[in-house]
Amino acid sequence: MTDLSDSKNLVYKAKHKIRFVTAASLFDGHDASINIMRRILQASGAEVIHLGHNRSVDEIVTAALDEDAQGIAVSSYQGGHLEFFRYMVDLLGSRGGAHIQVFGGGGGVIVPEEMKALHDYGVARIYSPEDGQRMGLQGMINDILARCDFDPAGHAPKNLEALVAGERRALAQIITALELDVLDGRLKKTLHEAAARRPVPVLGITGTGGAGKSSLTDELIRRFRLDQGDALRIAVLAVDPSRRKTGGALLGDRIRMNAIHGERVFMRSLATRESGAEIARCLPGAIAACRAAGFDLVVVETSGIGQGDAAIVPHVDASLYVMTPEFGAASQLEKIDMLDFADFVAINKFDRRGAEDALRDVRKQMQRNRQAFERPPQEMPVYGTIASRFNDDGVSALYGALAERLAAKGLKLGAGKLPLPQGRVSSNVHVVVPAKRARYLAEIAECVRGYHQHALQQARLARERASLVAARQMLAQAGKDGQPLESLIEDRDARLEPRSKKLIEMWPDTVKAYSGDEYVVKIRGREVRTRLTSVSLSGTHLPKVALPRYEDPGEILRWQLEENVPGSFPFTAGVFAFKRENEDPTRMFAGEGDPFRTNRRFHLLSKDMPAKRLSTAFDSVTLYGFDPDERPDIYGKVGNSGVSIATLEDMKVLYGGFELCAPNTSVSMTINGPAPTILAMYFNAAIDQQLEKFRQDNGRAPTEDEAEKIRSWTLATVRGTVQADILKEDQGQNTCIFSTEFSLKVMGDIQEYFIHHQVKNFYSVSISGYHIAEAGANPISQLAFTLANGFTFVEAYLARGMHIDDFAPNLSFFFSYGMDPEYAVLGRVARRIWAVAMKHRYGANERSQKLKFHSQTSGRSLHAQEIAFNDIRTTLQALISTYDNTNSLHTNAYDEAITTPTEESVRRAMAIQLILNKEWGLAKNENPNQGSFVIDELTGLVEEAVLKEFEAISSRGGVLGAMETGYQRSRIQEESMTYEHRKHDGSYPIVGVNTFRNPQGETIPQKIELIRSSEEEKQSQLERLRAFHKKHAREAPAMLERLREAVVKDENVFAVLMDAVRVCSLGQITHALFDVGGQYRRSM
Repeated sequence: MTDLSDSKNLVYKAKHKIRFVTAASLFDGHDASINIMRRILQASGAEVIHLGHNRSVDEIVTAALDEDAQGIAVSSYQGGHLEFFRYMVDLLGSRGGAHIQVFGGGGGVIVPEEMKALHDYGVARIYSPEDGQRMGLQGMINDILARCDFDPAGHAPKNLEALVAGERRALAQIITALELDVLDGRLKKTLHEAAARRPVPVLGITGTGGAGKSSLTDELIRRFRLDQGDALRIAVLAVDPSRRKTGGALLGDRIRMNAIHGERVFMRSLATRESGAEIARCLPGAIAACRAAGFDLVVVETSGIGQGDAAIVPHVDASLYVMTPEFGAASQLEKIDMLDFADFVAINKFDRRGAEDALRDVRKQMQRNRQAFERPPQEMPVYGTIASRFNDDGVSALYGALAERLAAKGLKLGAGKLPLPQGRVSSNVHVVVPAKRARYLAEIAECVRGYHQHALQQARLARERASLVAARQMLAQAGKDGQPLESLIEDRDARLEPRSKKLIEMWPDTVKAYSGDEYVVKIRGREVRTRLTSVSLSGTHLPKVALPRYEDPGEILRWQLEENVPGSFPFTAGVFAFKRENEDPTRMFAGEGDPFRTNRRFHLLSKDMPAKRLSTAFDSVTLYGFDPDERPDIYGKVGNSGVSIATLEDMKVLYGGFELCAPNTSVSMTINGPAPTILAMYFNAAIDQQLEKFRQDNGRAPTEDEAEKIRSWTLATVRGTVQADILKEDQGQNTCIFSTEFSLKVMGDIQEYFIHHQVKNFYSVSISGYHIAEAGANPISQLAFTLANGFTFVEAYLARGMHIDDFAPNLSFFFSYGMDPEYAVLGRVARRIWAVAMKHRYGANERSQKLKFHSQTSGRSLHAQEIAFNDIRTTLQALISTYDNTNSLHTNAYDEAITTPTEESVRRAMAIQLILNKEWGLAKNENPNQGSFVIDELTGLVEEAVLKEFEAISSRGGVLGAMETGYQRSRIQEESMTYEHRKHDGSYPIVGVNTFRNPQGETIPQKIELIRSSEEEKQSQLERLRAFHKKHAREAPAMLERLREAVVKDENVFAVLMDAVRVCSLGQITHALFDVGGQYRRSM
């Protein structure tokens, strides 16, 4: 068992104030570990500037230099770590930050020889899973803090020459000296004199916590830069509170900023430290330093304030108070000090309920405060804004008013380039889920519970009716009058619903149908026969579907209403009557290097398999919608942990040699942020394949009419799935690239395109719980969040005017199966909740009621220590997934904790499924879970826990409202932290990791075959991309402008993407959509 000595739990006491920058590496959304680390750093007294996931080396280094941090901690789980960390060390050295210590970790992905290479290059420490077991979480943080416990002011300049010359590094160091109050008195005086000679205006932004100050600040900076052609130099000082007990602080404003990158904007985060107010004591000096450094505008954002706080006012030339519509009764406004002093008020999150009333009340309060009764309330400087919405006109109106005020205070502005709206509030407020449907999850919980209550009531009536009939018969046999029972029998009979009666009456026929050797059904006039038994070596006839031996009609009815046979409502045991005999549910991933190598792996995996189920893993560059590039932090990731796809030509190579429209071919693409573009590439590849087939078969090109028919037939025929689940990305997986609102709009565009073009064999979304689980969620949270997301898509598509039965069949799900007991019933609970809600809440037809899901064994349960044990875990997870009647299954390779799977490890992973499907006797039965007491108990417990979670999410305004407050993300992080702590302290036993450890000591193999993209493959991708750009250099600009226009005019973006991918690369399309759809804004 793990050593639990106190030395691992004692907190390091630092001699100096330590500042840290934390982040996950570029194109890497795995932020669970770095979130745990930054939390422990804060709790240990450090000030942490957390940048979140997907951060480039330049962004991290710039932040570390401007924030004058002593250390950087980065997690890297997506490969390319050698190039990434080396580039970071080089960039720090070249920009005056060689003293900044660099730390990293990546589980088993960074192997020992790579760790040594990075240590030799100048990285302070890369922590391994072995280090975690030996040192504990707190022990690792103590080691980091001890290495960074040096005086940051020791690097401060001795004069102000560099500062006055505008050098950012000097500015950062001067602010540090001011924070520590160690700046020489003479220099302080000189500093304020220099600032006085440059009287640039200061904008103060303050408001309540959670009002969206950082997002609004970022949007205002973006508008200053766009409007003035990036001519202004802007300094941003953001203040966050220190924790009184530990002295640590989460300086979290920088994570929200998308518009600060580049030389024109400087940002510094300040902790309040001992000030006890919403501003730091050093703020006046920091403002003076920014003025002296030659900035044109200084923006100060305070920490969240209470009603009686207005400390920012004396330090600024113009003040903006940010609030939300939820301030309570109008009388509360009289207590807000800032409404007396603010030059402007922004009611942010103006899309929330009550916003118009709030606008009226705040305007009237400001009118009273200013005694401005001669002016109408509408003239008060109160603005309704939605900072989370890209290009919001309410924010633009506020920007125009602020720019005018700041110009009057000395800000030198040129002629503006941005059109400014006439109004003062956000217009065209679009909500994904209408306000009247905000309680949809609570309604579903009520619906499901009501269904079960009704089922129990019907079962009780059937039981009582049968008992009364039996009593009447016994009385008759005894020669006594049974007439008094007739009214009771009639009462029960009347209250039994027709469907209940029919189920009871047809039960003998059901038993008979499943008791023979074959099950025969007629489909479209032909008989379909299914063998009902398999014979073991001992001669035992094992039924494919086993039925309960109940005789009591109440029990029979209850079982049919709550369980039923596979393929019958409520589909608890499965959505199809039987599994396909000629097609195993095996679906294996491939994705490595360039499209040529992955294509070879696909052919290897599908060799001798009647069905070609091709699941594609993309490299992280593709996952984030970028093109391959020679820049080191991008270059190292090209073709690692997935295949590199940048163009339509790459897509054609990737699936070359497979008949994409064949009924036994199905392609699954695990991609989300840029999924619409990748999907358009795939559809075009399938269409071009059929057009080429026509040319070969007919010796000529098709006519336009023939080509159009081929396109239509291809779209209606092609089978597969694209993940495209942007909700779970925002909650856990983090490959969001566009604003959430825009991403949801394009998802809706894809579904409308599917309906219009009769795309019925392709899933437009794979609603994923797998990645929620990988981010750290427990099985109940995984299931609850995933189903809630699914119902949110239902509500969103209904709100767009689509019919439930037109889109529901295009929805699929994706679950992780792990080691906890709840995983055993994940699928059956999901199917039942979905079926009941779709039938009784949404009135959907039977096809729409069927929840189909792909499953994958848990990646989180793969450990770098004793990797051979991983196959044991994977086998058990595959077994419970098979028993739970998954529609398709991927089994992880044992070495995935360290590298992209090798051919040997993939073959073993395939063998796990083949052994279960072909050798494991009980798997010949297709409903082995039914009738188990513990499965029944777990099903009820897990279902009720999910329904309670629905109600918790509903109370926060539904899925989107809960996302806005970070509810799901926080829950996932808390559950991840619980797991990590219990894994490290040994209270959650993991064989080979914290118990039953290798007596030889070393549990991570020193030598293992590492699958990495080769130099030739990376260069090949770059050359192919350059050739594609050159070939379409004339067409691409006009097509990209057409794409932007489609977004601005609210057209169907996916329809335009179908044309755009023919001449534009993935990166070109992504950056064009950034211009009009907005970039994703990270949250804590």
